[in-house]
Amino acid sequence: MHHLKWVFNLFLLLTLFALIRTEITTTPCSETDRLSLLDFKARILKDTTDTMSTWTGKDCCGGGWEGIQCDSSSGRVTGLIVQSPSASDKGIFMKGTLSPSLGRLEFLEVMVLSGLKRIEGPIPESFSNLTRLTALVLEDNSIQGIILPSLGNLPLLKTLSLSGNKLEGQIPPSLGNFKNLLQLNLGRNQFTGPIPLSFKNFINLQYLDLSFNSLSGLIPDFIGQLVNLTNLDFSNNMFSGKIPISLSNLVNLNDLSLSNNQLKGLIPSQIGNLKTLTTLSLSVNNLSGQIPESISGLQNLWNLNLSRNSLSNPLPIAFSIGIPSLLSIDLSYNNFILDTVPQWVTNRNLSTVNLAGCSLKGTLPIFIQPEILSAIDLSDNYFTSGLANLFSKAINLQQAKLSSNQLKGNLSTIVNSRTSRFLEVVDVSNNQISGSIPELSNFGRLKEMNISRNQIIGHIPNSISSMIELERLDISRNQITGTIPQSVGLLLKLGWLDLSVNGLSGRIPAELLGIENLRHVNFRSNRLCGEIPQGRPLNVFKEVAYAHNLCLCGKPLPACKAKRKAKTKRY
Repeated sequence: MHHLKWVFNLFLLLTLFALIRTEITTTPCSETDRLSLLDFKARILKDTTDTMSTWTGKDCCGGGWEGIQCDSSSGRVTGLIVQSPSASDKGIFMKGTLSPSLGRLEFLEVMVLSGLKRIEGPIPESFSNLTRLTALVLEDNSIQGIILPSLGNLPLLKTLSLSGNKLEGQIPPSLGNFKNLLQLNLGRNQFTGPIPLSFKNFINLQYLDLSFNSLSGLIPDFIGQLVNLTNLDFSNNMFSGKIPISLSNLVNLNDLSLSNNQLKGLIPSQIGNLKTLTTLSLSVNNLSGQIPESISGLQNLWNLNLSRNSLSNPLPIAFSIGIPSLLSIDLSYNNFILDTVPQWVTNRNLSTVNLAGCSLKGTLPIFIQPEILSAIDLSDNYFTSGLANLFSKAINLQQAKLSSNQLKGNLSTIVNSRTSRFLEVVDVSNNQISGSIPELSNFGRLKEMNISRNQIIGHIPNSISSMIELERLDISRNQITGTIPQSVGLLLKLGWLDLSVNGLSGRIPAELLGIENLRHVNFRSNRLCGEIPQGRPLNVFKEVAYAHNLCLCGKPLPACKAKRKAKTKRY
């Protein structure tokens, strides 16, 4: 959610900049600027975005140079904006380094080199000369080294994003010189040490993301003085101590994430002062005590995640009438002993309900509007029944995690032609589910299926090949017999395959060699025989993945007898 809002804010910034620069340039571009850009181009060794191929000719401001914007009267370059058209496509990238010559673009106001993936090396010190710069965005590349203190010499900077790189060291205090800064994103790097005291100067800051680093120390009290903040993300670091009560002063805050740290103590009751809060994530810390009643007064809160702490009973009574906007709740793996799912959960229009490890018992809950549910996690509880009701009424359920309960029922109530229309993740492992694996001809949406540690019999159907999106398949520790279908080799996105501790016989199909993404396999403790297909990745997994079968042979196990004899005859 934070990332989406960051992208939206950046989009607005670039759109406004483009609108300002829409007039037709009448003055040819500065030769100094053109040469600076060409020097950057010369340091790009490969460009599958094809941006650099447009940088030809004498006039870099004439509209033909993609990503370049100029001032119409002076012909000076004011904008350098190059973004990958597809962040997820690994084949679209730009390989090279940042040229110090870009520091000679003295009229540059916006520099965006984003999502290019393979731009490496340090941030040039010459960038500190770009004193007209209002936005510097170098996110989602492979930039290394430290942030030089001189980068703080950019008096007009309003947006700085260096996220998604390989930057390290401590955050320099000189960044506190950015008195006009509105957005700061240093997430997804390797920064260490504390938050600089100079950050208290960010009196206009609206967006602060330091997530996914190795920052440590206390969360400073002065963060509560940055009253214009709407988004604050310190998740996935090593911050310790208590949650500062001063954060309750951030009355404009929409999103607060402090998850995956080492925070301890109580959740401050003053957190109820954050009336505009829509997302609150404090998961994976060492927080204790009870959930404060004041959270029930957060009228705009739609996502509440307090999972994996040491919080305890009772849940706030006011939750039964409070938090009217709630759509997603996660209270998993605390010290709650709930026995039954509270009515204020089942009576709401919730899309996500995660109550794993909450000592729940009996029948799976019945929701007032089950058709709204898209994800549910009730793993590690003591449920015994209710599968048929849940999967027949939750007609838009995409993720169902019910592992490690005592659930009984037939697998066909979970995996059938109707659920194939919506299920993407199903984990019912470690229960008492019986029956056989049904035909899977319509399961084109399923990405993960874990039915391990149950009482499932029968064989693996050939129609498993229709599960073209499947990334993880675990049917281990059942009573499945027959052979491994060759059609498993058509599951090209499969990264995890566990068929261990069953009664499978025959050979391991050579077709599995075509699954290039396969990173984990386990065929242990079956009745398989014959040579392990010799090729990557099957012949590089450890021996234990093939142990305790009838007569498997070939690398990584000892060579097959026929091949050993042939080798002996040659000598």
